[in-house]
Amino acid sequence: MNLLAYPSYQAVADMMRPLRSLADLSRLSLNTWPELADSPFGRNTQALCELIALSGLTHHRPEFGIDMSTDTTYGPVAVTEEIAYQTPFCSLLHFKKDVPIEQPRVLMIAPMSGHFATLLRGTVRTMLADHDVYITDWHNPRNISLSHGRFGFDEYVAHVIACLEAIGPGAHVMAICQPTVAALAAVSLMAADDHPAQPASMTLMAGPLDTRVNPTSVNHLAKSKPIEWFEEKLISVVPAGFAGAHRRVYPGFVQLSAFMAMNLQRHRDSLGDMYRERIKGDPEKAKAVRVFYEEYFATMDLCAEFYLETVETIFQKHALPLGELTVFGRKVDPSLIRRTALLTVEGEKDDICAVGQTLAAQDMCSRLRPYMKSHHVQTGVGHYGVFNGRRWENQIYPRVRAVIHEYDASAVPAQVRARPASGLHEYMLATTR
Repeated sequence: MNLLAYPSYQAVADMMRPLRSLADLSRLSLNTWPELADSPFGRNTQALCELIALSGLTHHRPEFGIDMSTDTTYGPVAVTEEIAYQTPFCSLLHFKKDVPIEQPRVLMIAPMSGHFATLLRGTVRTMLADHDVYITDWHNPRNISLSHGRFGFDEYVAHVIACLEAIGPGAHVMAICQPTVAALAAVSLMAADDHPAQPASMTLMAGPLDTRVNPTSVNHLAKSKPIEWFEEKLISVVPAGFAGAHRRVYPGFVQLSAFMAMNLQRHRDSLGDMYRERIKGDPEKAKAVRVFYEEYFATMDLCAEFYLETVETIFQKHALPLGELTVFGRKVDPSLIRRTALLTVEGEKDDICAVGQTLAAQDMCSRLRPYMKSHHVQTGVGHYGVFNGRRWENQIYPRVRAVIHEYDASAVPAQVRARPASGLHEYMLATTR
């Protein structure tokens, strides 16, 4: 474990904060003199100040910003955010419409992979038109006290089950990328228990369910070193001054560095484009790049237990496809799923979760009736395009919507749907007895 990595990063970030603030203030101040701001000197200065101001990371979740009117099949309605269920590690966020529209309830499980759930903002906007949407809004571990205990893969699965309980029977689950494994594990355990809140359908998108299939560079990296290497080189501790001080984490800034290294030239070109567009006097193009990187540079840490267990269990040991995955000592058996329809979605050009890795869920759910299983490979898209962008909205989303609406359990009585969750801790206790 690298004890100095996180404190050293934080010290540098704190020292750079005044410079970044000054650059941002200078950029904004130039706008008070329109003639100067629009001159070649002014545009160059603004462009440079913008790059400096954008050069640091933020560890605070951006806003979803979906509190405006949203178009639905019933016309435009206002949407407000409310917390339907909460633990120290997660808030179940509900995008509540201001009129009582009866739409399928969907739990979107956001990845816990270095970025906040707001990375799925566009996915949420699209889903809101025809669904009652909830999302797992994971909290940054550097703000979670050690007194709240550990958070590993088992706790992640327990959170998924607790969230489905809070939403109630007849809901649907949609997992994107990393949480597809946890979602399949949660639904498998619920099926084994004949749990009343088993989801009516499960959509798994671009997830590493079996990384033995068409392994990517990410998969090769995960297997190239023993798990002890990952713990020694990548794990640090939250520095003093934060609620989660001394908690072992995989720091967000390390994750972001790895993400950017995969496509370093593309990021250089994008930031260079922002600089050049600002100099040319095209603020809209420059703003589009800036908005993207403001979101991209908003990073969160991962609890060390969750990160290491994910790498070892999913990417190194392939525990799920080999039938060896356990949660709180209980074996995960997807073949027990009989009542939850399955849709798997993959991107043809996905270089993170290759074609076939998500499809593997179809064989794992071997006792699910064939007509309740469907699969879609979207041509021409990479990982991000599976859940965001034009092809997501025009080609993938209609298939997701069709499955959800076909298997929607809207006939479940309201009083049953509204039953309170048994609670995360109660579930954890029950599974260990």
